[in-house]
Amino acid sequence: MSLFIAMFSFSLAMSISPGPVNIVIVSSGANYGVRRTFAFVSGATIGFTLLLLVIGLGLYKVVNVYPVFLQYLALVGSGFIVYMGYLIASSRPDLKVQQQKQPTFFQGFLLQWLNPKAWIACLASVALFSAPEGHQVFLTFSLVYFCVCYGSLFFWSVVGEKFTTVLNSDARLRVFNQLMGGMLILTACFLVYSQFS
Repeated sequence: MSLFIAMFSFSLAMSISPGPVNIVIVSSGANYGVRRTFAFVSGATIGFTLLLLVIGLGLYKVVNVYPVFLQYLALVGSGFIVYMGYLIASSRPDLKVQQQKQPTFFQGFLLQWLNPKAWIACLASVALFSAPEGHQVFLTFSLVYFCVCYGSLFFWSVVGEKFTTVLNSDARLRVFNQLMGGMLILTACFLVYSQFS
């Protein structure tokens, strides 16, 4: 029971804490609502879980041998995060427009694979929840993380949608989009700085 609590607590802390994926979800929830954000939430959850499994079942050995890989990942991933930030910051603030480019399943999936925070979370997970006698503990943890991650990311889409009561004008929505896009770009800069400092 204590192992399950540890798995749940770790998963919740890593999933619900602010990061690039959560920023995109809040912005999408505010602009498009929970239902239209669900594809991105699903892509991000499935993408992270698959990344966790790939790292946990062997890729962590490659990262340990070539630690510079995380620095290259920080550069490429931060570039993609900046691109997502630009899309959010420059999105049209017309509340009536329904056909703008909302975040997609593929973008959610890809963002996790290019997100240095996700890689670090996966590596920490492998270190904490792997057992030398087999993969059963790690696979159980992966299932727990999948459920907690889905719930946490869905929570952020609800927060974004509820924020629309405040964002009831084009001007406020424009400022919100610029703020969220700017935060995403700053997050990308911080990720690069933390890898190279």
